[in-house]
Amino acid sequence: MVARGEIARFWSLESLHLVSSDGGTEPSALVDDNGSEEDFSYEDLCQASPRYLQPGGEQLAINELISDGNVVCAEALWDHVTMDDQELGFKAGDVIQVLEASNKDWWWGRSEDKEAWFPASFVRGYIRQCRKHTGMFTVAQLATIFGNIEDIYKFQRKFLKDLEKQYNKEEPHLSEIGSCFLQNQEGFAIYSEYCNNHPGACLELANLMKQGKYRHFFEACRLLQQMIDIAIDGFLLTPVQKICKYPLQLAELLKYTTQEHGDYSNIKAAYEAMKNVACLINERKRKLESIDKIARWQVSIVGWEGLDILDRSSELIHSGELTKITKQGKSQQRTFFLFDHQLVSCKKDLLRRDMLYYKGRLDMDEMELVDLGDGRDKDCNLSVKNAFKLVSRTTDEVYLFCAKKQEDKARWLQACADERRRVQEDKEMGMEISENQKKLAMLSAQKAGHGKSKGYNRCPVAPPHQGLHPIHQRHITMPTSVPQQQVFGLAEPKRKSSLFWHTFNRLTPFRK
Repeated sequence: MVARGEIARFWSLESLHLVSSDGGTEPSALVDDNGSEEDFSYEDLCQASPRYLQPGGEQLAINELISDGNVVCAEALWDHVTMDDQELGFKAGDVIQVLEASNKDWWWGRSEDKEAWFPASFVRGYIRQCRKHTGMFTVAQLATIFGNIEDIYKFQRKFLKDLEKQYNKEEPHLSEIGSCFLQNQEGFAIYSEYCNNHPGACLELANLMKQGKYRHFFEACRLLQQMIDIAIDGFLLTPVQKICKYPLQLAELLKYTTQEHGDYSNIKAAYEAMKNVACLINERKRKLESIDKIARWQVSIVGWEGLDILDRSSELIHSGELTKITKQGKSQQRTFFLFDHQLVSCKKDLLRRDMLYYKGRLDMDEMELVDLGDGRDKDCNLSVKNAFKLVSRTTDEVYLFCAKKQEDKARWLQACADERRRVQEDKEMGMEISENQKKLAMLSAQKAGHGKSKGYNRCPVAPPHQGLHPIHQRHITMPTSVPQQQVFGLAEPKRKSSLFWHTFNRLTPFRK
């Protein structure tokens, strides 16, 4: 029981730490005597006195500004509720005038008509300072670097309050926090956008950090806001780490919770729920990586017609050669690519077999799969072998296909079943790729292929069939610790690299 009590207490502290680290969305502002914000840049502070970059320099900088007659104000990041007359109570968003900041933990300040001590850690961050410096950061850069971290901060504040309500301070082992996760399960989905954006944020930040003024700027923000000694990329990684830690921590809590405990069933359900959240994040990340390759694939196809493949699809499920039998009984050798929602048909060039021409597509949402035995098919009045057909539910039109071997047919039947299952799972999990991400993928692919002759775009070779397990079967045993470089690998087993993309990358001529 002692162990469970300590874990329950840890949840409250851990969530508070998350808000403190990630939630630095509104840092302190510097205000002159007339009440207007003065544009103190990082470079200005560093050039004025290198002492500000030394340990304790943050208090020195703020106190010297106050001594010089400047009015220094800070904006509260969250509520500070206190019954102590010597402490200053305030709500998130309140502006507090800092009167003295010689102590690293407690500052003396004024709010409305009262002066008292308040915790310095309740006012800190990066985003507002960046927004003030429009000459250094564009709106697009800020969106790339910080993503939806402010939404995460707001969500975590609410989640923290829920945890605190359920935490039993007198008898921690009796705390019941499982319901907090279940009630906020849908809210955790906002981490998906942040995690998908994080690699781009790191790249953008790395490019900026090549310039000394940006390194100085971010370090000055950290010092002035009294944030712990971690670089900004470390703070930006925290939400990614936290969402992956939840299943591990819940598993540990479940281990120390007896089945007779009132919270046992909720903790068990919360553990499964947070594993599903991690799985959803991994799936979305994998699909985002996939759409870039699919866009490049489409650009390589000669004579593409109609909507882009990404308008409806985000994953290649299977591909290979089949013989299509027309209504007139003619045989057409085609290469087919099965994506979610669509089956695309292409024809190989007679002389250059590494070129593909677009020949059409079928809407898999409208099709019914029918397995055929060897022998005469009554619809086409033909003898067929290794055959199956797709029948339109709206027009009753029949599309007949024959594979070279029985095992090839079996792979296609399995692939069609996988396609339907994946579509249903994506619908249930709310798996969607934004229109903006699709457009960016297509623009990038078209730019990469710009200037190349259309007739010489190479096509990919069909990959071997890979079994796609249902979502609920893709979880792996949770490790006891999670290295930073593996934060996206919690809920997704390792996949063999696809021959499709390997061959495609090797053959694509517009790669430099």
